[in-house]
Amino acid sequence: MDYGSGNLRSAQRAVERVGADTTVTADPQAALEADGLVVPGVGAFAACMEGLRAVKGDTIIGRRLAGGRPVLGICVGMQILFERGVEFGVEATGCGEWPGTVERLKADVLPHMGWNTVQAPEGSLLFRGIDPTTRFYFVHTYAAQKWEMEPSDILAPPKLTWGDYGGRFLAAVENGPLAATQFHPEKSGDAGAHLLENWVRSV
Repeated sequence: MDYGSGNLRSAQRAVERVGADTTVTADPQAALEADGLVVPGVGAFAACMEGLRAVKGDTIIGRRLAGGRPVLGICVGMQILFERGVEFGVEATGCGEWPGTVERLKADVLPHMGWNTVQAPEGSLLFRGIDPTTRFYFVHTYAAQKWEMEPSDILAPPKLTWGDYGGRFLAAVENGPLAATQFHPEKSGDAGAHLLENWVRSV
């Protein structure tokens, strides 16, 4: 989905490399009707949300999920799925698909930039067939550092993947039709391609 946030073309090429037909669009109807919707994002949380709202992207994401239609958020495209983001002491409202706040990492050196391992849960669809020692490419200063959604008696619990950089943070979430990665699969070589292929096959 095109809402003026950065790494669209590299994400598009990466998804095409694993066999998907893609369209970069800011058209609400096209985004609503697509088999799967990728929401990439780079830069500041508040600016990404402003761009997303300008093309009704937050509404489209909500409508797709209400109908069980797959959405994949990448980097800041993951962060904006949470209720709030706090950058430089300024709070911005996100899409609110997940409760919680995206905050500055607690590491001494920021941004967290480069290759890092993650701890994926049993039964993960995104990480199916990927060795647990595999590294993915991160570039971020902010992340959700705890999971605040209350357990449900009706819905299956989300599958949470954790990273560590100055403390634990959410590296990926799989929650029904909504999935997201804090790292950049499109910049993560063969491992990222494998993950994207897993997602495309699930759509």
